[in-house]
Amino acid sequence: MSPVSSNAPHGQSPLRTVQVLGGGNVASSAHVRSLAAGLVARGVRVTVCAPDEADHAYGFTGVGADHVHVPRSSDPASVAALRAACADADLVHAHGLHASFRAVLALSGRSTPLVVTWHNRARVEGARAHLLRLLERRVVRTAAVVLGTTSDLVDRARRTGARDARLAGVGLPGPRRTAEPEDPDRLRPKARAELGATGRPLLVAVGSLDKHRGYDVLLDAARAWCRLDPVPLLVIAGEGPLRTELQRRIEDEELPVRLIGRRDDAGELLAAADLALLPSSWESRSVLAQEALHARVPLVATAVGGIPDLVGDAAELVPYGNAKALADAVVRLLGDPARCDELRQKGARQAASWPTEDETVAQVLSIYDELTQPHPL
Repeated sequence: MSPVSSNAPHGQSPLRTVQVLGGGNVASSAHVRSLAAGLVARGVRVTVCAPDEADHAYGFTGVGADHVHVPRSSDPASVAALRAACADADLVHAHGLHASFRAVLALSGRSTPLVVTWHNRARVEGARAHLLRLLERRVVRTAAVVLGTTSDLVDRARRTGARDARLAGVGLPGPRRTAEPEDPDRLRPKARAELGATGRPLLVAVGSLDKHRGYDVLLDAARAWCRLDPVPLLVIAGEGPLRTELQRRIEDEELPVRLIGRRDDAGELLAAADLALLPSSWESRSVLAQEALHARVPLVATAVGGIPDLVGDAAELVPYGNAKALADAVVRLLGDPARCDELRQKGARQAASWPTEDETVAQVLSIYDELTQPHPL
């Protein structure tokens, strides 16, 4: 095997890695792009196996990686395509449970080391939950190392039988984190005016319109702040299967809420907001939470999954499913500028403690090194 090195010694090929992504959510897809960029910059050959639409959206080839189209499906043709892409790999790194299971199938009979990163927890019930547990067990018992983005994911991997499970450092990719508006003082009122929030507080939530996001609870909470003067406007950016149901509730109950669809300018929306809201039933390293703290926007979030470890004391945390607690936290913060300033300062300090992209790549490279370098007997 080739040693992990940004400058491979004379006569040795650079390390060859395959990153497997099943389409992925925003966090895992952005992480794979960031990881690919960092690995390529250090002389590692990277092939990303993912659906074409993922490459179009995240530009893996734009950072120097090769891309092979592999559909999300685990049918024989997709597994065969992945197996062919992994034929000359020194190491395969799969992201997410279903991508990991496809990698296990594709590597069957081979000694290629497999690293798995769990970015999130699958949300299924009934018979599918049993199937999920079987898939998890097969994956973690095959993988050389399982990385979890939260401590509870690491614990879950260990309980399921992982030989080696570790907490993963996942730095928020730079372009969305570091890009500063050319004139924030001008753009903020413009963004608020376009959203219809001139002269009133603006609350922002970002994420797919799925059941686990807790938007039903958020709409329940929105009724409570209708009594405020001026009435805050809640803007939800995202698309999903619950859009029609949520829109019907907004209209029937005359709630001060706007669904604005999927947006590419989430950072600008947050920068214009008075508060960011995260009412989910479970999150790992929420991109919204990270961007809110980086943007110095006070955050109200549910105390679930990896959120408490991620934000520390730099956000107002409430129980999931408790509309009154959520509404009370929002009303309290809107009436307490000093507490908002305190959260902004704490948020900046907390964000500075998170791993950077370089630190994330360094951790992954050290694991690749463990698994590929020959060790003396």
